[in-house]
Amino acid sequence: MNADAGRPTPPAPPADLSREWIRGVLEPCLLALVATGDSYGYELASRLAAAGLGPVPGGSLYPALTRLEKQGLVSSRWRAGDGGPGRRYYRLTAAGQRQLATDIERWDSFAATVAGLLRQGATA
Repeated sequence: MNADAGRPTPPAPPADLSREWIRGVLEPCLLALVATGDSYGYELASRLAAAGLGPVPGGSLYPALTRLEKQGLVSSRWRAGDGGPGRRYYRLTAAGQRQLATDIERWDSFAATVAGLLRQGATA
């Protein structure tokens, strides 16, 4: 437990989880998180870390969100903060929902292919 914040400390990502792998799955993961409800950047970063991806720096997170918005997969709007600065909240669009469904299908196929190749190599 993180005594300073009163919240559980997120699990550390596996030491060998490469930044390239995280970069490759960041946008689909963001779509999946935003699909559960409107979210702002810091909240999304915290949820990614809590899921086990480790800390995702703002220099990776916000450009990914901007790309998703430019593609029409998420929309955003500013909301006033509760006693603090305003926040930009992201919402999944209908196109984003369709892209997420496609990403899930493609990921399942890709992951099965990679797992099969890895297992094949492990038994050689």
